[in-house]
Amino acid sequence: MAERLIQASWQRRAKAMTAAAGLAGQAAVPLLLCALLAPSGAYVLDDSEGLGREFDGIGAVSGGGPNFGASLHILKVEIGGDGQTTDGTEPSHMHYALDENYFRGYEWWLMKEAKKRNPNITLIGLPWSFPGWLGKGFNWPYVNLQLTAYYIVTWIVGSKHYHDLDIDYIGIWNERAFDINYIKVLRRMLNHQGLQHVKIIASDNLWEPISASMLLDPELLKVIDVIGAHYPGTLTVKDARLTKKKLWSSEDFSTVNGDMGAGCWGRILNQNYVNGYMTSTIAWNLVASYYQQLPYGRCGLMTAQEPWSGHYVVEAPIWVSAHTTQFTQPGWYYLKTVGHLERGGSYVALTDGLGNLTVIIETMSYKHSKCIRPLLPYFNVSHQFATFDLKGSFSQIQELQVWYTKLGKPSERFLFKQLDSLWLLDSGGSFTLELQEDELFTLTTLTSGRKGSFPPPPKSQRFPSVYEDNFNIDYPFFSEAPNFADQTGVFEYYVNMEDPGDHRFTLRQVLNQRPITWAADAFNTISVIGDYSWSNLTIKCDVYIETPEKGGVFIAGRVNKGGILIRSARGIFFWIFANGTYRVTGDLAGWIIYSLGHADVTAKKWYTLTLTLNGRFSSGKLNGKTLWKNISVNFPENGWAAIGTHSFEFAQFDNFRVEASH
Repeated sequence: MAERLIQASWQRRAKAMTAAAGLAGQAAVPLLLCALLAPSGAYVLDDSEGLGREFDGIGAVSGGGPNFGASLHILKVEIGGDGQTTDGTEPSHMHYALDENYFRGYEWWLMKEAKKRNPNITLIGLPWSFPGWLGKGFNWPYVNLQLTAYYIVTWIVGSKHYHDLDIDYIGIWNERAFDINYIKVLRRMLNHQGLQHVKIIASDNLWEPISASMLLDPELLKVIDVIGAHYPGTLTVKDARLTKKKLWSSEDFSTVNGDMGAGCWGRILNQNYVNGYMTSTIAWNLVASYYQQLPYGRCGLMTAQEPWSGHYVVEAPIWVSAHTTQFTQPGWYYLKTVGHLERGGSYVALTDGLGNLTVIIETMSYKHSKCIRPLLPYFNVSHQFATFDLKGSFSQIQELQVWYTKLGKPSERFLFKQLDSLWLLDSGGSFTLELQEDELFTLTTLTSGRKGSFPPPPKSQRFPSVYEDNFNIDYPFFSEAPNFADQTGVFEYYVNMEDPGDHRFTLRQVLNQRPITWAADAFNTISVIGDYSWSNLTIKCDVYIETPEKGGVFIAGRVNKGGILIRSARGIFFWIFANGTYRVTGDLAGWIIYSLGHADVTAKKWYTLTLTLNGRFSSGKLNGKTLWKNISVNFPENGWAAIGTHSFEFAQFDNFRVEASH
């Protein structure tokens, strides 16, 4: 295989030419043609006239380890803001003005795990949503610039104080408006707190208007270190280049992680620099570890969406990442001599300035490398021979390690396979590759590459058909209960000091005001759980309304939407209210009413709700007594179980149990 793919040196070419002349074998013919055509079609890799831009690393949004798997250089995490941010909510470290807790959510744990694997990994924090108190009644984080900057700085300081994590970069507001004065205030406050090393990225949206604003405002230009754009389609704009700042694709990919996603990732990792001078590309997202039926299911570099079984899949984009990440590091430099291949594809080359060279070549086809966005203009890739001439300090290189990936048919598929080394002892610093569609080559002087190995993951299993949680945990490792996926609101473990009995440990919805939203959060809070295919099921849960008169809670089944679509979720929702009523609705918003009436319910008292769905019929019990029954429900036919509240209000849940069949 290696002999077909790589023609190593002029010595081998000479042998091939001799063999072809003597009709010794058909396999030598491509080598002969390649050798004869090489001088006119060579791609020069040269550092004699200086280098290109500094490489800043490859990363993923919420991480890597040297020379194993993806080996990411960057981990970008969400600064939890209590709001829906695509597939769920992440809790803020400050739900309220006088509230601080630096142990909520999973991001600090994730950053620490990443640092264990790669102590040099770059850490980036970026807010999507903000807790509501910062807006003072407005859905806007820039009402009080000093207050919002203080909130962000506390997260950075808390990361260091409680977790010994140094945040390297901080963003403004994900894919939303920026405020020039806020960016300046943030820089001043960072400096005042001794955080001069924390650099600012802006604006995590489009290249404009941030680039033009920087050119018009010298102070803004000074305080922004990196211009970060999302899904740039490998292109930048003139204003961005004129700033002379680092240019990053600070969010990209978002594509299902099959071969198409791997092709997308392989193409943009090269062409973001070749076409747009972007020196970092950051994938959304790191690991697809959320229910697959939520928006952008399986759009992570790998998949781990069964915490109940432990099953995971190391998907192809992991190995595509390795082609770059294992053989470069932040601080290396691109060569000026990078570009497109004559018959489609691209090549980049990077050096550490100490004699090492890494060349990455991709030939991803149009059909197999479409990213989810933006629209990809048509291009053609075809079979070709490519000759590379090493010039300048690289002309003395004697050997290159070779790593190879082929996407496509299972019978032809290879993922990050090491081939025979390429010897250049008498080649004059030249080598030729035969390139087909949908291939990746890395040729490098580094010998540290390693595919690594891992034991087979646990077998995939469906979510348990009988599941229960009494939330009785004294010192939970995470603030949220396993398998529950908050979609609006935040549900946290809670110690109920007022109840030393059966309900001392509960799950509590802790937001009492709407956050500054990033997505279309529902007006009700909701957390989903279970198997989306569930149809016939019984859900039972103890509930406690904390808000007199206006408070309300629900349990639900067959919930069919989540994430950024949560507001339009359908299902069967069983509500009780502190004003002594109940309601059964076909949607979360409460527009579709199946039944309503009186219920002996008040606030600050525990009740047990039971919801049974069987075929086309549903029934509900309050404290074991039937409250309503035989309500016909034709849609949806399946979905998750859920708990939640009528509005942003405190409420508690305990002894959750579901028994289901598909």
